[in-house]
Amino acid sequence: MSDEIQARAPEAGAPSTSQSTSGPDSGSGAGSGSGHSSGPRTGARPPGGPGARPSGGAGGRGKFFRRKKVCKFCTEKIDAIPYRDVRLLQGFVAERGKIVPRRLTGVCTTHQRRLTRAIKQARNIALLPFATRH
Repeated sequence: MSDEIQARAPEAGAPSTSQSTSGPDSGSGAGSGSGHSSGPRTGARPPGGPGARPSGGAGGRGKFFRRKKVCKFCTEKIDAIPYRDVRLLQGFVAERGKIVPRRLTGVCTTHQRRLTRAIKQARNIALLPFATRH
């Protein structure tokens, strides 16, 4: 034990030529696998950043092009969302009974509010379940 402390003492004060120092905790053994080293990288990453998709191309349009979602109620010109229309409302309620958010359905803000109100009314008069049984 005391031999290790004496061997490390010159390393802390000045860099020695016998051991290479790559960081502040190179000789301790703790954190050596953390991935933070000041040496050169061994594996190069592909260009485009961490979230780049394959075949993105210059314009960013490739195989994974996502269409902009359009509000179903605006395109069909539906103003009032009836709470009695269970088939319509079930499309906006998940299996567990949660209301699906508008970022997934593509419904506009005003129709999402009306849809939420209609779903809650349908739940209160037992047309839709509050949650599934498990």
